[in-house]
Amino acid sequence: MSALRFVDLPSPFPFRRGGALHGARIAYETWGTLDAARANAVLIVTGLSPGAHAASSREDPSLGWWEEMIGPGKPIDSNRWFVVCVNSLGSCKGSTGPASIDPASGRPYGPDFPDLTIEDIAAAAWEVLAALGIERLAAVVGPSMGGMTAQALALQKPEACPNLLLISSAPHAEAFALAVRSLQREAIRLDPDWNGGRYAPDRLPIHGMRLARKLGVMTYRSPEEWKQRFGRARIEYRGCAPFDREFQVESYLESHAQRFIGSFDPNSYLWLSRAMDWFDLAEHGGTVEAAYQRMAVRRALVIGVETDILFPLEQQEEMAEGLRLAGAAVDFVALPSLQGHDAFLVDFRRFGPPIARFFRILG
Repeated sequence: MSALRFVDLPSPFPFRRGGALHGARIAYETWGTLDAARANAVLIVTGLSPGAHAASSREDPSLGWWEEMIGPGKPIDSNRWFVVCVNSLGSCKGSTGPASIDPASGRPYGPDFPDLTIEDIAAAAWEVLAALGIERLAAVVGPSMGGMTAQALALQKPEACPNLLLISSAPHAEAFALAVRSLQREAIRLDPDWNGGRYAPDRLPIHGMRLARKLGVMTYRSPEEWKQRFGRARIEYRGCAPFDREFQVESYLESHAQRFIGSFDPNSYLWLSRAMDWFDLAEHGGTVEAAYQRMAVRRALVIGVETDILFPLEQQEEMAEGLRLAGAAVDFVALPSLQGHDAFLVDFRRFGPPIARFFRILG
């Protein structure tokens, strides 16, 4: 069963850095009911890897990636709100991306996919709302990369985005995040099976993807969590070859990598990762502060995590202060979660209350 639906993008659909797509589409799912005034819609734009299946539903009872947050009586209450979660343009979870078939050639776009930006992802998400007849959102919710997309959408459609919920995100990437993602992309591109982006479906650059995913997972959690969960605990000796895995933390990284390489397209990973690095609010007005002035945000909740090394707390503070100076009523919450950047996916005990409170204030 699947609750996934699709909206066709205008053809051609132009990209900010040049190029265009023909016959492209965006995948999305919904929960709740759109009211008669079409005024209760909440848009969720995702991080790099999740699809549109954020929560279970009657059409698809499988658990979603934000199951504890969306549904009847949950922090984002589908009895009150019409929730729309969009799969990003460029992804491989239903929306058109590098792994999709190029109608002009009959083969996957691969390296011919246009240069993707966060602004393109936001513009494509808006087409879903337009197709649903939604002209103004009750709120835009963006965790991680989705927080960048939410800010881009608030720039493109300021009157349609009066309320923002930004989680573990940033107005631009800092040097540490740029460095990590650069290494991840290099690991994929140096895999001989990447083949310049034209890899065969049965011969993916899995070794590069394994390394890229391991690097990512290392930054998604905090050093203190690694210490508490694994320390120096070893794997039971099995006569391993020299330099084989010896410590439990190595096995943990390997298991995450193995699950990921079969579920995500390598080129999609490259294009979305680079889009995050390219995003910079200062390009819209000259400074980050000027960009916030171009929005029309009335209320915002900014949530950061003290142990997040990928999107450090100072970046959440920068977003909160910029929105406040632009005239928004801003709540800033710094959570002491041990789980680092991934905390919004697992630490529902801490994230649930401020998110529920934000939506109660909205009505």
